Amino acid sequence: MTDCFDTFSLSQPILRALAREGYTKPTPVQQAAIPPLLSGKDLLACAQTGTGKTAAFSLPLLEILSRSRANGSPRALILTPTRELAQQIGESIERYGRYLKLHSAILVGGVAQGPQVQALRRRPEIIVATPGRLLDLLNQGYVKLSAVEFFVLDEADRMLDMGFLPDVRRVLGALSPKRQTMLFSATMPKEIAALAAQMLNNPESVSVAPPASVAENIEQKVLFVRQERKNDALSSVLKDKTISRALVFTRTKHRADRIARLLLKNGVSTDAIHSNKSQSARKRALSAFTRGSVRVLVATDIVSRGIDVSNISHVINYELPHDAESYVHRIGRTARAGASGTALSLCAAEEVSLLHNIERLTHCALLPMTHDFHCAETAKLAELPRAAQRMTQPNRRQKSGLARRNNSSSRRKTNSPAKWNVRQHSN
Repeated sequence: MTDCFDTFSLSQPILRALAREGYTKPTPVQQAAIPPLLSGKDLLACAQTGTGKTAAFSLPLLEILSRSRANGSPRALILTPTRELAQQIGESIERYGRYLKLHSAILVGGVAQGPQVQALRRRPEIIVATPGRLLDLLNQGYVKLSAVEFFVLDEADRMLDMGFLPDVRRVLGALSPKRQTMLFSATMPKEIAALAAQMLNNPESVSVAPPASVAENIEQKVLFVRQERKNDALSSVLKDKTISRALVFTRTKHRADRIARLLLKNGVSTDAIHSNKSQSARKRALSAFTRGSVRVLVATDIVSRGIDVSNISHVINYELPHDAESYVHRIGRTARAGASGTALSLCAAEEVSLLHNIERLTHCALLPMTHDFHCAETAKLAELPRAAQRMTQPNRRQKSGLARRNNSSSRRKTNSPAKWNVRQHSN
């Protein structure tokens, strides 16, 4: 493994751009992914969010494209699940390639297509797109993908597992089979890995962290509370002035709006972001949150992947996600680039099974946090203190406890738990 970008045989214009960005040492995923991509191999990469995945595929893509002349058609396609992620990747490519004679276009829905059509008429070499808008423009004849040499599917598990598969397959049908394909994802369930492998040709597999792992510098806690007292609990938690910038997650758009109104009424600078918001409103909200003029951003899972806002001190799960993997992506918004962060989850009685699913996936028991609206009944139902004690004592009692939990999980048709690793956090 290399400890500097110079050893990757990247061109001087790219190295200059990296130096301007303050990049000095490649992250683990960049160390593992860049060499095989520069050699022309397909890639299947599993890495935590916030580890530098965008640069891991953008740098070799820019390097290879800069070595040959443009043919007037798009040569690289990067497909992402959300507009925000597409925008972020597009901006990163602009920065990394600022000294190269390469052009890119961002194609996303939620805004007028006119400016995007104009961008396509400038014959960009690189397209960053969401599936819906890309297919719209493809069907209208504004873009052709037959000359694409490099295809990147980012957040592959989200694209393939959350309903985007038909659109992805239509996009694949428009691509040449002679291409280099890269799939990046923060989590890699076995079913998704098998499906993704069908799109790759003898891929190099890279995993710089266990699938569904959580960064060690994220302190994870759970607050047991009655469902009807969650608003009170959230308002109470946000009185803590050490919470400098918080991302609050809900399951629904309507609840995100209601919570934002509640917090504003309580004097907390807040905005909300979800798919019902216009692209311009979402961009304004993210910009205000990034600048720090808004302390709390209430969001649905639309921003749980790919949005890189620095210095988020806390991620608060107002509701636990139905999909345990979404929890990993949610809390990955804090503790970016080696910083520390805190993840707080409000858990009502009806969410205890979701909590157990999260703990099985991450192999980590969330420790309870004392607060003014603590619900002892829910805490007892979750049995976290006793489970934590069993898991730290590798004896017969622990084995029998895990067996009972495994049997119970089988009856609920969930995955049986692996060996858990309890991280000790202070309350």
